[in-house]
Amino acid sequence: MWDEWVEDAMGRLAALKVVRVAKPISLPFPIDELDAAGGKLENFADGPRPEDRSAVEVEMDEFTYKMWACGDTVSGDEVALKEEKPFRKLLLFSGNDYLGLGTHPTVRSAAIKASQEHGMGPRGSALICGYTNYHKLLEDSLASLKKKESCVICPTGFAANMAFISALGSISSILAVGRKPSKGEKIAIFSDALNHASIIDGIHLAERRQEVEVFIYRHCDMAHLDALLSHCTMEKKVVITDSLFSMDGDFAPMVQLVRLRKKHNFLFAIDDAHGTFVCGNSGGGVAELYDCEDDVDICTGTLSKAAGCQGGFVACSAKWKQLIQSRGRSFIFSTAPPVPIVAAAHAAIIVAGKEKWRRRELWSRVQEFSALTQLQVTSPIISLVVGSEEAALHASRYMVKCGFHVTAIRPPTVPANSCRLRLTLCAAHTSDDIKMLVDALSLYIELPAKKSRSVHLGSRL
Repeated sequence: MWDEWVEDAMGRLAALKVVRVAKPISLPFPIDELDAAGGKLENFADGPRPEDRSAVEVEMDEFTYKMWACGDTVSGDEVALKEEKPFRKLLLFSGNDYLGLGTHPTVRSAAIKASQEHGMGPRGSALICGYTNYHKLLEDSLASLKKKESCVICPTGFAANMAFISALGSISSILAVGRKPSKGEKIAIFSDALNHASIIDGIHLAERRQEVEVFIYRHCDMAHLDALLSHCTMEKKVVITDSLFSMDGDFAPMVQLVRLRKKHNFLFAIDDAHGTFVCGNSGGGVAELYDCEDDVDICTGTLSKAAGCQGGFVACSAKWKQLIQSRGRSFIFSTAPPVPIVAAAHAAIIVAGKEKWRRRELWSRVQEFSALTQLQVTSPIISLVVGSEEAALHASRYMVKCGFHVTAIRPPTVPANSCRLRLTLCAAHTSDDIKMLVDALSLYIELPAKKSRSVHLGSRL
């Protein structure tokens, strides 16, 4: 039925002559960029190389370092007394560049060449003048990766979820023809309790417009979701979930969700921000990992994590793309991503496909961390819950003193008294890096661990 509802909504928009389509401005590709589009660029390696270290090694000026390590108690005058080492090198375990592509020479080269040819490109929203053949090439590549008919590029992953959900909610208003939709005409959205803020805010926007009814199911609790779906009499049902949860590092129960989709005939949407390029043999994401790409109707994601760049996307059907371009507010009213960023993101897709060793290295680090700590770690996101804000800040200061860039995660990102250290692993990390990290953690946090994905650990304060 969802295909029919979207078709009907688009027909009504067409009758009103308000369907919007982005028309690409043609910019000449540099000759090497044409090679990149064909996957012929060199610089592909079969294993880590020295320059990959720049993805996980960062420097911090001495003043900032001491302010962090000492809990913001150091004055500038005190720091000025010590000028021997103006910068402090830290090992990064808090970024989201899971494959280390942000520093890859091919990605750098693509951005440089595009900026030399076009600067930032034409600046405007995609529906005015910001959409180019570079953007179209990136959309086509992502649609192919996600096994979808089409794709919409947005400025960020946050904007991608906002665009999709605002377009989704508009269906009930469009079909109601000039009046507020009744409860039965509204869209019932079923959302996991731990979904990302971009999903939550998109839903809140649709709620304020009185287009949707919202049902929150307990985190990954399929019995609760099944009960909510069974008792809901509304016809238009949607289930939306993170595929890999950003704060707890656990996967959505994809197999069970697919079973429920077949039982209840809902539209199935996932936010694959942390799974894209990381999971699946080709990097297609969590749906590829669980062999259910055909069962996922809408896949949103980001280019600011494992792609090492910036931007967001909605992989979908051609009709959904038209609807999002016509009714997705954050797409319509945002300037399109600049051409050099788009060129870099496209290059990152090619590199991620060519250098499969990056995924293997990443998952090897996950296995090594799990083996050394005896924690049940299932993804590159490792959540060590320590409780209060004070405890989390204390733990973060301890880690920075040990030479690791690890930040405390506090409200509003997580609930009160579930503050944590959130560690993220990268293909550019080595086995020795993991051993040093675990050695430092073991002196502060009680290991071995509990059998849960998000572990509450007592810290030696």
